[in-house]
Amino acid sequence: MPAWIDRILMSAIEKMADPIPIRLELGAPSPADSSTPFTLPAIWLKDRRALFALVRNPAINFGELYSQGRLEIEGDLIRLLESLYRVPQGVIARTASRCYGWMQSNSLRSSRKNIHHHYDISNEFYQMWLDAEMVYACAYFPHENATLEEAQRAKLDLVCRKLSLRPGETVVEAGCGWGALALHMAKYYGVRVKAFNISHEQITFARERARREGLASQVEFLEDDYRNIAGSFDVFASVGMLEHVGRSYYGEFGRVIHRAIGNRGRGLLHFIGKNRRQPLSAWIRKRIFPGGSTPPLRDVMTILEPHDYSVVDVENLRLHYARTCEHWLNRFEQCYERVVERYGTVFGRMWRLYLAGSTAAFRAGSLQLFQLVFAGRACNSLPLTRDHLYRRTAGQGGQDMEWIHAMS
Repeated sequence: MPAWIDRILMSAIEKMADPIPIRLELGAPSPADSSTPFTLPAIWLKDRRALFALVRNPAINFGELYSQGRLEIEGDLIRLLESLYRVPQGVIARTASRCYGWMQSNSLRSSRKNIHHHYDISNEFYQMWLDAEMVYACAYFPHENATLEEAQRAKLDLVCRKLSLRPGETVVEAGCGWGALALHMAKYYGVRVKAFNISHEQITFARERARREGLASQVEFLEDDYRNIAGSFDVFASVGMLEHVGRSYYGEFGRVIHRAIGNRGRGLLHFIGKNRRQPLSAWIRKRIFPGGSTPPLRDVMTILEPHDYSVVDVENLRLHYARTCEHWLNRFEQCYERVVERYGTVFGRMWRLYLAGSTAAFRAGSLQLFQLVFAGRACNSLPLTRDHLYRRTAGQGGQDMEWIHAMS
């Protein structure tokens, strides 16, 4: 095939990325290439077939080719991805994402399959690069030099303070991960928690930790879907689970919340979202988060408004999540060889791209992290000011420290 066809195809890809300047190359970068001071970031495509695949469907095949080692990035992967995230999604990308949205239902049966795909890889895999408490959600960095462990504990405590937990209250948590928040609530705030999750690996881990820490009488972990929540509670909490509900199920989710806390309770939703309604990356939906969605705030209001819930606090922790993902990626790179040995090179490169892409998306502002506190119309027990959120005195909530709300 003539070389001029390659030039036409590469020119077409460069125009797709407009106005972000990129450099496309065929072949594999050599050490000499890496040491040459180019002004443009470079994407190296292994061969003509990889070039055709990228032109045909960049929304899917960029990630596929990178995972397979048929596409390489010269230079800083995160910076290149951050630049690409600033380019508006094209028709192909939006269509591909919507197709996966139609195919990947969040019904009772399909949700188990979707959750199993991501969270039941193995606890060992996540232990390689998460913090010691296995918190797989945005951390909160109270100061510039906070470690990931400190930031995740700060986030757990911030959630508890936003919910104004009091000893003796009852909490229901929808989607509890490996149990860190439920156990933190019980240990430091004296509440009783019932936590729901359909990931078998996570529930097994959480139950064992509760037993080991002597909290099994205060926290009950149920391997069950949020739609089966029953009983009456003071507080509803959901951290990192709304992304798995899906907009078509928001009405049902709202009814579950109202059934649990009625008009007197209060709750918190912590979720990845967007500034406006846009489909999640098609490749992410295909390979990482089947059934996933990242809603704008206006869609989340459809959960709360039918039940007359008042929104009492909204905070965007986008830059905290960018920093969280940076920590995760750094830890992942440190154990990359172990990951490849256990799960294969394609898996390792796929997860590297996912973590780097998440970091880039939060930096670029294409993803947001919202914490939304709401309360029933008959709930009059929330604090009058926000002082309790950002400043602590020794001993409050079992934490012998003072948290200062500060981000440089």
